[in-house]
Amino acid sequence: MKSTVSFGLIEAFRSVMLVGTVVGAARLMNVTQPGVSRSIALLELRIGYKLFERQGRRLVPTPEGEALYREVEPLYGNLERIAQAAQDIGRQRAGALRIATLPAFSQSVVPRTIARFLALRPEVTVFVQSLPSRQIADMVATRQFDVAVVELPLSRPSISIEPLDPVPLAVVMPSKHPLAQKRRVSLRELDGERMILLSQHSYVRYQIEEAFAELGVSAKAVIETPTSVIACALVAAGAGITLVAQLTAEAFAGPDVAVRPVVESLTSRYAVIFPYPGKRLALAETFADDLRAEMHKNRGGEELTES
Repeated sequence: MKSTVSFGLIEAFRSVMLVGTVVGAARLMNVTQPGVSRSIALLELRIGYKLFERQGRRLVPTPEGEALYREVEPLYGNLERIAQAAQDIGRQRAGALRIATLPAFSQSVVPRTIARFLALRPEVTVFVQSLPSRQIADMVATRQFDVAVVELPLSRPSISIEPLDPVPLAVVMPSKHPLAQKRRVSLRELDGERMILLSQHSYVRYQIEEAFAELGVSAKAVIETPTSVIACALVAAGAGITLVAQLTAEAFAGPDVAVRPVVESLTSRYAVIFPYPGKRLALAETFADDLRAEMHKNRGGEELTES
């Protein structure tokens, strides 16, 4: 059954309840006094009972009017909260953001970026998940995430790809290894070392294999893993040496693990991706900007790992 009570009638009723007169209610609503009187009369007609008794110039609510007001007022409180939330979302002070990241960034630059992002937006909520790049691309394409960080090369319809600055590779080794005494390590010096390498389908692995071949290096791949975080954890456990992106390695640097820049020019390539086509979530674009700033800030990380 269609409702006989419109929002306009309820608004007139609430305004009279707030100020006690038709004149005041008309001023509050920015309408005419006869318009308010007609709205109250029509509301009473439709609900079948009186809402006010006139006492001089004032309208005094009946018990039924008081009871109706108790039902109406919480709805306006919710509307005010919705209006405030709408303003906060527009100004990026509230809302929700869904982020996906490849594992390589899950313990370093992405957590730092999220912390920085939320420090200025305490009412924003974030959902973050670590997944392989191709799975991330599929989920961004179907709008299950608002923004994501992936490894290149990557090709997928329904996503927009914005490459990030290349990240240099670093040698990660136990701190007691002789090479840990050096400020920089050449790939030539890894000849004969027990290596933990990324899986063969990885573009980084392709670069490493090609560089080893050009330099005549015969490194022993004793462990393979698709995840650079696992490779670094294996180094920390004493299983060997690995080559991964410096931003990944820095999360493991400490008393037991040394991270050193590579002399040769080897890099990992990453990108920020968004759903496409369609307008991007403003929070997602701001997060991407913060991520770029965080990565730029850490371009001095090579100096840190050399100390």
